[in-house]
Amino acid sequence: MLLPKGGVTWKSAKARLPPWKAIIMFLTRTRFLVAVALTGLIILLWRGISVSTQQMSNFYCFGPSKPPTQMTKNEMAAWNQHLQTPVLFNHHEPYQVNASTIERIDLNPIVSTPRALSNKERVLILTPLRDAAPYLIKYFDLLSELTYPHDLIDLAFLVGDSVDDTLAVLSAELNRIQQRTDKIPFHSVLIVEKDFGSNLDMNVESRHGFAAQGPRRKAMGRARNYLLSAALKPEHSWVYWRDVDIVDSPKKIIEDFVAHDRDILVPNIWFHRYENGRDIEGRFDYNSWIESDKGRRLASSLDKNVVLAEGYKEYDTGRTYMARMGDWRHNKDEEIELDGIGGVNILVKADVHRSGINFPCYAFENQAETEGFAKMAKRAGYQVVGLPNYVVWIRGSTFVGVDSRHISTNKDGGDRTSTQREVKTV
Repeated sequence: MLLPKGGVTWKSAKARLPPWKAIIMFLTRTRFLVAVALTGLIILLWRGISVSTQQMSNFYCFGPSKPPTQMTKNEMAAWNQHLQTPVLFNHHEPYQVNASTIERIDLNPIVSTPRALSNKERVLILTPLRDAAPYLIKYFDLLSELTYPHDLIDLAFLVGDSVDDTLAVLSAELNRIQQRTDKIPFHSVLIVEKDFGSNLDMNVESRHGFAAQGPRRKAMGRARNYLLSAALKPEHSWVYWRDVDIVDSPKKIIEDFVAHDRDILVPNIWFHRYENGRDIEGRFDYNSWIESDKGRRLASSLDKNVVLAEGYKEYDTGRTYMARMGDWRHNKDEEIELDGIGGVNILVKADVHRSGINFPCYAFENQAETEGFAKMAKRAGYQVVGLPNYVVWIRGSTFVGVDSRHISTNKDGGDRTSTQREVKTV
């Protein structure tokens, strides 16, 4: 807008103002008056609401509308609840530790649950070995087929008192598997070497003779404990003891076992025995049993350092053996409670071992190794359970001799021959 010549003067400004009649007409318009009225009403309402809220906060009574003398204890607590003021006694700021030699381990998140796979719970597979070279290739073939994620599985072996090429074959097989580029390699592998100076004859007849059972079971218990103490790490939720001479087992055995959510769980152990081209399915591992009154009386009559051995005429315990029960054709999830277990295949919650339940290398309630382990676990209140219809097959060619007390008949009339002489490779 151009300014008038000579600048802005009162006369020129007055000339530009609207006439007073126009102003009066504008102020008396209905729209203008309504707008002024609405604006004033809004201001009045806002001020009224603000004042009312302030007054209500000054006079509002918390609690029930009754005198305190008529209140219940719960109403009185609710009345005074808003009056509680937090008080911190001896408050300390967090203390920061920077020393590199101090390590902290929190075991609280480490649990063993039936949802092990979804929770990514770590499993430790332990196998003690002695003169086991002939069995290792089959062992790793089966291990590679396990469907539980191998990146959640750690392997550990104890090689001791071997006179064959166990260590070399073991190392070669592990090197072959761990160098693969697929999902077969395991999270980690540990090999423990420990010779116990065992002079037990590894001849089949000798090591299964009655006289060898006490020293043999004690030596096996010691080997298991050395392996366990060296391999168990804070991150492990489950410990899976697996013998080297297993020849067949379900690929989902870990998932199947953790689903039972038992402290200690074992399957039934059978072996293939062929007669005239027919498999009569021999029963094995009579170390898994239910205690009997006869067995208790026998144990009470023995010296506390005597180790009971199953399947020998010297000790007739009258126990009920899981090996005589079950059939792999029936419900594999059926459970029975056990008092003793064998060591071919055991799944243990890691906290059981962390609590001090291990494999006695001495006579514990007249039992040693895995049977003593079961006795110790039961004493501590843990569950010891067997699956009579869940069968793991062990190498049948390692058995000699037959105990006539353990011959039963198949449904088709054939003999089912079983032996109590268990071969361990420790």
